[in-house]
Amino acid sequence: MTADGAILVTGAAGFVGRILCDALAARGRNPRRAVRTPDPACPDAVAVGDIGSGSGWHAALEGVRDVVHLAARTHVLRETAPDALAEYRRVNVAGTERVARAAAARGVRRLVFASSVKVNGESTGARPYTEDDAPRPEDPYGISKWEAEQALARVASETGLEVVVLRPPLVYGPGVRANFLRLMRLVASGLPLPFRSIRNRRSFLYLGNLVALLRRCAEHPRAAGKTLLAADGEDLSTPELTRRLGAALGRVPLLVPFPVALLPSRLAGSLLVDAAETRDVLDWRPPYGVDEGLARTAAWYRG
Repeated sequence: MTADGAILVTGAAGFVGRILCDALAARGRNPRRAVRTPDPACPDAVAVGDIGSGSGWHAALEGVRDVVHLAARTHVLRETAPDALAEYRRVNVAGTERVARAAAARGVRRLVFASSVKVNGESTGARPYTEDDAPRPEDPYGISKWEAEQALARVASETGLEVVVLRPPLVYGPGVRANFLRLMRLVASGLPLPFRSIRNRRSFLYLGNLVALLRRCAEHPRAAGKTLLAADGEDLSTPELTRRLGAALGRVPLLVPFPVALLPSRLAGSLLVDAAETRDVLDWRPPYGVDEGLARTAAWYRG
């Protein structure tokens, strides 16, 4: 492969993929956008079908030097599959291995895999997760991501494909959905929020920081073979996140006391990430601070 070969981004129409492709294009990296079905808004994209099926990757990988694999079955709020874990495995494990083996067969140099800190577990105490901690995934999504990492390790061992695994925590930014969007709606509503008694710390990752880190993982020589964690570098309690998000939205949240034991763990528990190795190995620092990330997210929400 030539040094200026294309970089294939799977899940290119998603929350992270759209911004990553734009950033790559702006830096002359020639992104090839892989999407599940043809998208009129992205006429140059390559439709590859359902990643969990027997989709062919021959055309999509032609002339590609690197792959950033974002496509996945993510959290389903109202699960309808009779066997959720089997469905996660079909897409996130079997589908990921299929992409990796096809990439190796086409002579691709490196695959960057967007995993999740949920591979490490669901919560921490005062000590943050590191790359050296034994994986302890708890839900079907986290289990499938850990099994996908193991499948990629096998492919790398058998083929020589360089694999980089990145485990981010909750990612926020323009276009965010799920729990973070619900929190923004609650803050914007002005309703009293039962967060005042929470004493926790959580790591987050702004979308712009994730995109910059994915690019770094695709390019840096020392990233090959690494499993890396990521975070903004400033951990926030749920009350502090709510107040700073309120400031970005032009609201002053009314936080009221409430028994912490009755709140969901994703609100009241701690989940800390130590990304020191990522910064050291890749000589990388997050280009955006938390307040700037929240401001950009709030501007998108207001718009």
